[in-house]
Amino acid sequence: MLALDLLLNRCSQPRLQAPAPEGQALENIKQAALRAPDHACLSPWKFIVCQNQGLIRLGEIFEQAAIFADKSEKEIERAPQLPLRAPMVMVAIAKYTNHKKVPWVEQVASASCAVHAMQMAAVAQGFAGVWRTGSFAQDPIVKQAFELAEQDEIVGFLYLGSSAVTRLPKPKKNSATFFENWN
Repeated sequence: MLALDLLLNRCSQPRLQAPAPEGQALENIKQAALRAPDHACLSPWKFIVCQNQGLIRLGEIFEQAAIFADKSEKEIERAPQLPLRAPMVMVAIAKYTNHKKVPWVEQVASASCAVHAMQMAAVAQGFAGVWRTGSFAQDPIVKQAFELAEQDEIVGFLYLGSSAVTRLPKPKKNSATFFENWN
């Protein structure tokens, strides 16, 4: 797949099934993340790859968070099932390092760029994915489970696998709505 085609046709695929990336395909995805913009070479990221029992463990963390947050019974029952929507979930974390030239927001942006790169690398190799956040990305119980420091952030849960449905094209947006020229 040509890089420009990949970027111009990017879309999320929320209905995923096995197989998930493995072997060299998975390593390519990991390496793509590590090429994200990284001012001062801080490498402000950490990724947890959840598969098989790891998905169950992630679901247990979500369930504990839902209970602690006093969510509805329906939300508590749904929580442990969320990671099972794909054969692989990558938890993407921005690990903040105090640095006079690289503010917190730039480090979070770097980790976010890494997630985008992983999703694009997956799609380029014939896989599909969806980048999710939701309340669990900000939940203190979830953050504690991943041993995050106060300024660390979960920038998302990247669900990866093979598409279970035919991808529908996204409508094209008018760039003039979002860009203005200063000549």
